[in-house]
Parts: sequence; C-alpha cells; structure tokens
Amino acid sequence: MHPNQSKLESRVHRAAEAALSRQQYVSAIDVLCGMGLLASAQVDSWRKGRVDFLERVIQGNLKKISSSIAIFRRWARDKGLKPSETQYMRHSRTGTVVLQFSKSGDPGIEKSYRTHFVSPELSEKKEQRLQEKLNQSPKPVVFQNLREAHCSECGAEIEQGSFLSMELEQPLCLQCARLDDLEFLPSGDAALTRRASKYSGRVAVVVRFSRSRGRYERKGILVETSGLEKAERECLEDADERAVARARGAERRQKQDVELAAQMIKQIAILFPGCPASEVADIAEHTARRESGRVGRTEAGRNLEESALTLAVVAAIRHKHTRYDELLASGVDRVTARQRIAVMVEEILARWRIRDCGKNTH
Repeated sequence: MHPNQSKLESRVHRAAEAALSRQQYVSAIDVLCGMGLLASAQVDSWRKGRVDFLERVIQGNLKKISSSIAIFRRWARDKGLKPSETQYMRHSRTGTVVLQFSKSGDPGIEKSYRTHFVSPELSEKKEQRLQEKLNQSPKPVVFQNLREAHCSECGAEIEQGSFLSMELEQPLCLQCARLDDLEFLPSGDAALTRRASKYSGRVAVVVRFSRSRGRYERKGILVETSGLEKAERECLEDADERAVARARGAERRQKQDVELAAQMIKQIAILFPGCPASEVADIAEHTARRESGRVGRTEAGRNLEESALTLAVVAAIRHKHTRYDELLASGVDRVTARQRIAVMVEEILARWRIRDCGKNTH
C-alpha cells in the first residue's frame, strides 16, 4: 500500500471511531469533519441553503473525497455496522427542499453521502428514535435584528429589534417568509417551550447576536398560537408535579457536581502532586461548577482528560499567583498579559508536577 493511502486510511479510521464512540452512529459528514476536510460551520451553511451542494465546501479534490468515503464504507462494513439511509432536507417558504451533496447530483453518490452506519448494539427502539431525529430538517432561524433593514422582496422596513428571516443571504420580513402568523415565546420556561414545539406544526428558532460574547444566542421560538395555548394549559395542570421534579433534579445535579469535583481533586493531585491540597480542592471546586463555561464543564473536563485539567490549573495559577489580573486592570490586553506571566506560570507548573516540592508557590 502506498504510504499516502495508508495515512489517509488512518485518518478516516480515527475520525470514524471517534464519531461512533461519541454517538453510536457515524456518517460521511462526521468523518469528513473529523478529518478536518469539512468545517461544521460550512455544514450549517449548507443545511440552511447558503451553499448549493456540500462538495463545494469540502477541502481536497474529488479523488481524495471519494477515496475517503470508500475507505469509510469499507471500515463500516468490516465493523458490522448497519447502514441506514437518512434524508437531508431544509425548510423553505414553499415547503421542504432536499439537500444536494455532490455537484453532479448522481443518485449513487447522493445515497453514499446520505447513508449513516449505526452500531448493532443499539436497541431497535433507540435506533428508531435516532432515525426520526436524523430525518428531521433543522428548524428555520429568525433573527432579532440589531439595526434597521429592508425586506429584499417587498421593500418593507424592518425596524431595529424586530424579527427577520434570511434567505440566500438576503433579509426577508416575516410576512414574506410566511412566518408572520406565528407567536413569539421567549426562552425561560423549558417545559412550556418543549410542549409548544411539540404541538405546533411550524416552529422557528429566534436568535440575537451578542456583541459582548461574539456569538448568536437563542432568545426563544416562534410557534403557532394553538400549540402555545395547548402547552400553557398543560403546564398549568401539572405545575405542582413539575416543581417537585425540579427540586429532585436540582438535588441530583448537586450530587453529580460534588462527585465530579471529588474526581477532579484525585486526578489533579495525580497530575500535580506538588500542588498544595487546599489549592487542589479550590481548583476542582471552581472548575467543576455547573454552567460556568469553564474548561472543566466541557466534555473533555468531565472526562477528566489531562489537557483540560491542566488548562484549569494554568488558569488558577494565572489568577492567583501572578500579576495577570493587575495587568488587565491597568489596560494591558490579554495576549500581552499572558506573554508577560508565561515564564512564572511554567515555573509553578514545573514545581507542582514534582511530589512534595514545597508548600509555597512564590
């Protein structure tokens, strides 16, 4: 086998194994993303109709792409995975549109992309639920605009703070997007949102761009009035039961957080035996805090991966044992501030990696 072919096979196998381990099924898109040939943002653009066919945004020539998919399919067959053809569709004003993968649109190529491979260990019921989930087309997205705009179709003014839809990168008022009969339900009540989505034949997700965080954040959904009213009635009827369930859930999550912190304490102490026990406990408690957005709450952190826990320790050293916060307060940018303290951080890390290397960090 040619060295380049062997290298390609290894990349395909690693990406496929990782996806299968994570979700109990794997698709060509999962493999291409795992190999770094396809960005998830590009997949999202394609699913929203901003890219006419997926191969347009896959890195590499058609020979490399087709070879990767062929290797993936052989791997899936050798693993004994079950093929399951999945529909890829998107919403449009006129209904659902089937998404195209290849430039040619050849039925055989399209089927190859559409086919997922499912673990045989998955029960029939779970496989059915998975198939239903995969066949669902993404909900249309509506934007709460930050500045005035005009509808590209009817020319109507779309005021700042109101809703608009985007089609082929052009703004549409909700009337032209055929969403003006839906009612806005703000985020905040998970049960009401879930039930309103279930009982509404049409649902759109409402997002708004956060300048401070540099990303779109979900603000609620648009649903049919009849679906919202039915959901509200149900929520009133079982409000007491849900209150009890929330209390139990909070207790369960608190217990999970305590257990995660305890596991982190053990693992950080192993990785950094020279770190004082009090510091280890503080770092673990700080890192494991739920909804903190810290590295410890990522999947890698919850799995106690060394890289994630090391980043948590570095962050603790940065804030507690260096002039980092003082530099930021004086107007120094983050990159420069981190460069100035990098040597001190590495020195402390090196000492903490050695057992019984002392109680002091200065």
